Amino acid sequence: MVSGPVDALKPRIAAAVDRLADELEALSHRIHDHPELAFKEEQAHAWLTEFLAKHGARVERAVGGLSTAFRATIDGAGPGPTIAIMAEYDALPGIGHACGHNVIATAGTGAGVALAVALGTLPFPGRVQVIGTPAEEGGAGKVKLMEAGVFKDVDAAMMIHGRCGTQVWRPTLGIIKVKAEFYGKATHAASWPWRGVNALNAVIQLFVALDQMRQQLRPDARVHGIIVKGGEQPNIIPEYTRADFYLRALTRDDVDELARRFTACADGAAVATGCRVEVTPDPTIHEPMKPNGAMAALFERNLGLIGFSVDPDDGEAGYGSTDCGNVSQALPTIHPYIRIAPDGVPGHSREFAEWARSPMARAGLVAGAKALALTALDLLAAPEKLKEAQDEFAGGHHR
Repeated sequence: MVSGPVDALKPRIAAAVDRLADELEALSHRIHDHPELAFKEEQAHAWLTEFLAKHGARVERAVGGLSTAFRATIDGAGPGPTIAIMAEYDALPGIGHACGHNVIATAGTGAGVALAVALGTLPFPGRVQVIGTPAEEGGAGKVKLMEAGVFKDVDAAMMIHGRCGTQVWRPTLGIIKVKAEFYGKATHAASWPWRGVNALNAVIQLFVALDQMRQQLRPDARVHGIIVKGGEQPNIIPEYTRADFYLRALTRDDVDELARRFTACADGAAVATGCRVEVTPDPTIHEPMKPNGAMAALFERNLGLIGFSVDPDDGEAGYGSTDCGNVSQALPTIHPYIRIAPDGVPGHSREFAEWARSPMARAGLVAGAKALALTALDLLAAPEKLKEAQDEFAGGHHR
């Protein structure tokens, strides 16, 4: 494992995080108290970039054509690899920071600031960048930043995510978002119902068909949706309805197959009710996470060095999805989970939102910042470890 000069620096970096802990927690609470939705994270963007600039990082705002994205660089001792630490800071509609992105943002930012404060210029060739990635909850901000070239020179990337337990590796599901729109014919629902074509019946039939399909799905696949438009009022046969769905699976091929079967269900619902249907898939597909054991091992060792234990998987929860999966399919990437809530508290719940502003969240934030900073330093200090991660990445494209 990595040892020698870099290990001698690690206590200094950990101590820097401890000194910054009150500021980081206050920043986390500030973001939590002012939740902002995808691509509208103006306050979080301002607060995070101000904090990075104040502590010596070289900050670029509105990178990649996204007004709430940023890149903050901590330079090393000359040309070399680029290690990215990603930060997310968008909230969920209606329930705020129920995914704990306030912790993700401040842990990633804290890692970069700790390196700058403890070391100034990094004593190894290369650089560490904190990349602020907007709109993880539905906007695929990382994909847009990749398309804009923000990750072009990045050699390895990492982030942490809050959870009800600490685990260095958990799979994520690939996801495609689809919209089904049904077109019927309006008429009076009481006096002339036979003159109408009921688009609400079609969307209900779609839900029925998908529910019947579930027993033939793979155990980890997920199909879930909402009716966005169900009609105007009860005395009008609905002429237009719309439902939005997320289709998820552990491999890209299975995601594609789910999309094919979804379209068949929608076509069948249209035929059964005499409607016309349009199925529109979102152009961006969230890829499953590609694991990187070499980087994960470094991160887990650093958790051990700071005395933050990894939890066993209780097998109770399924998997989510993230645009970080797309990054992991492009370059060596890790996405470890850090405990910020007690066992069994589900993400995207009001309860989790409360825990994301708790003393347990502070402990996870501090541990995450330390482990990210130490792992980034490991990859700069030991080129053979970065090469091991890159060789593992090149060895197989997990689809």
